[in-house]
Amino acid sequence: MHTSLLTDKSDVYSFGVVLVELLTARKVLSFEEPEERRNLAMYFLLSMKENLLIELLDQRVVEEGDLGEIHEVANLARQCLRLHGEERPTMKEVAMELQGLLLASQKHAWMEQDPEETIHLLGEVSLPTHETDPSYASVNQVSMPLDIGR
Repeated sequence: MHTSLLTDKSDVYSFGVVLVELLTARKVLSFEEPEERRNLAMYFLLSMKENLLIELLDQRVVEEGDLGEIHEVANLARQCLRLHGEERPTMKEVAMELQGLLLASQKHAWMEQDPEETIHLLGEVSLPTHETDPSYASVNQVSMPLDIGR
C-alpha cells in the first residue's frame, strides 16, 4: 500500500535507491529506456529476481569489486527496496550491515592464517559505539536548531 506519509522507513527506501544508483551508474528514472526499465528500482528488483544482476551492474563495479561483496550490497539494497516499509531494515541495521562488509573487506590474508595470533597481537576487533567512541553519534543524540535552513 502506497501512502504519502514519510517515515524512517522511507529514508531506508531512498538509501536503497542510492545503493542501486551506485551499483549500476544509472539514473533513477530514464524515459529513454523501454517501459520495464524506466524505474531503476523496479528494474533492479526484477533483475535480481531473474538472476540477471550482473548484466545490470556498472562494468567498473564488476571489474574493480569483489563479486561476493557486490552481491551482499545488492541484497542489502533489495531489502531496503521492499514494498512494505515494515519489512525494510532500520537505518541502524543497514549501517551495521555495511560496517560488517567494510570490516570483512579490510581483513588481511595474514589474519586468516592464524586468528589466535592476530587477536593476541591486535586485540579483539570491536565496532565503535556511542559508549566507546565520542565521534559516533546516533540520530537520538544529535540535535539541530529548527530555525536553520538546509
